[in-house]
Amino acid sequence: MRAQASEPIGLSVAFWQRQDVFDALCARDIGHVFRLVRQYGGMSQTRIGIAVNLSQGKVSAIMNGSAQVTALEVFERVADGLAMPDPARIALGLAPRSSTTASPSRDTTLLPPWAVTSPPVDSPRMGPPTVDLVRSGEDEDTMRRRDFVGLTGAALFSAVLQPAPTSRPTDGIEDLAAALVDYPAATEQPIDITGLARGVAQAKSTYQACHYAEVTAMLPGLLRSARIACTSATGDARHRAHVLSAEAHHVAASILLKQDDKGLAWLAADRSTQAAHASENPLMIGSSARIITRALMDGKHHRAAINTASAAAQRMDTDLTRPNDNDLSIYGSLLLSGAVAAAKTGNRHTAAELLDEADQAGRRLGHDGNHMWTAFGPNNVLCHRVNIALTMGDAGTAIDFARQVDINALPINERKATLLLDTARAFLTWNKHDQALYVLRAASEIAPEEITARPATLRLVRDLLATAPITVRRDAREYAESLGVSA
Repeated sequence: MRAQASEPIGLSVAFWQRQDVFDALCARDIGHVFRLVRQYGGMSQTRIGIAVNLSQGKVSAIMNGSAQVTALEVFERVADGLAMPDPARIALGLAPRSSTTASPSRDTTLLPPWAVTSPPVDSPRMGPPTVDLVRSGEDEDTMRRRDFVGLTGAALFSAVLQPAPTSRPTDGIEDLAAALVDYPAATEQPIDITGLARGVAQAKSTYQACHYAEVTAMLPGLLRSARIACTSATGDARHRAHVLSAEAHHVAASILLKQDDKGLAWLAADRSTQAAHASENPLMIGSSARIITRALMDGKHHRAAINTASAAAQRMDTDLTRPNDNDLSIYGSLLLSGAVAAAKTGNRHTAAELLDEADQAGRRLGHDGNHMWTAFGPNNVLCHRVNIALTMGDAGTAIDFARQVDINALPINERKATLLLDTARAFLTWNKHDQALYVLRAASEIAPEEITARPATLRLVRDLLATAPITVRRDAREYAESLGVSA
């Protein structure tokens, strides 16, 4: 049902908690406030004008900077028309509507997180506010608004971008390449397997937090130590060393895939598989099949990827009669990998079948965990439905699935950022450039290096910049320039 232009403007609590909105209010920059209302609230100039009792032409002039608001009476009309909460009115220099706002026991529900230095006395600490991150695109004639995916943690989702990191994963790729082809001599000095395990776990968690430059710097030493341990250790310690080597090479392959370095990624994935088989650990063998599947897909060997993932999942299904959380997570992740590969071949039936089987595994697991570093669970399955719908050319369905994801339940930033990037691509495909830009900015806040350090993501930014309509072009250009991207 379409919203009428005369209906009151209802902006979410999350909107008034944005850092850029707060800054615009403090500067009494009504033009900027109107632009943010249009960008994040989907309101046309006409609708804003009706709400604040100004003509559409006057609103346009204020928004483009050719006119400014200076009269107190107009500030009051704007505050009333936009239904500003008291903290926003105070930031604008106006008196609050309620007398309780300034009291010591004030309600902090509408206060942005940067305005709350401590919880009110005798009241529980407020949780982070919900931010509506994925929403339908609007234009001047379509003023319908929907709330899609709710995210918590307003500090993560401010539109103010963090500075680009001074180092990038590419700075350490040559060292990583050297480590992949290095065969260090065995040593009589025993390798500390416990210390090596801590190092590999740190590398995997750092990768999942999307700190790619940091993990790239860690990997060369880890790979060499793991290889020495595999040749020097004996008995159970040697099997454990092969498990750790498989995991370390898995991380290396993942980093290289993000860098579009197909040759080195394949080498690292193959090393992971060899080490996994040497470990004689069924779970590790299944886990390594995931990275081989991704490497095959990256090389456009999609049918081989489907066969690899499906065969590994089938072996697990046969061997594991009473699966635990680790088993279900590896099994489900293999099914998801096969589904993505099937989608890339246009095989809807196989993709849907594998997705449904993964969904069953997710339901059996019953939660979104990070068992065996998979981030598998029901919401992860939904994330893959988003990706597969987008791959199959159905951007609308992809966004519908994105609406269903509880992104707060996803256990790692890498998965959250991937979901947001897929959603941004869907919006761009749907010609909703303003929403694509909004979601990209949110992804930047969650995982800056997922934006700045990935060629595929920078290509997405260039596509957005090249096709942005005039209403979005300036913001898109500013965002692109902050990343060092030009059309």
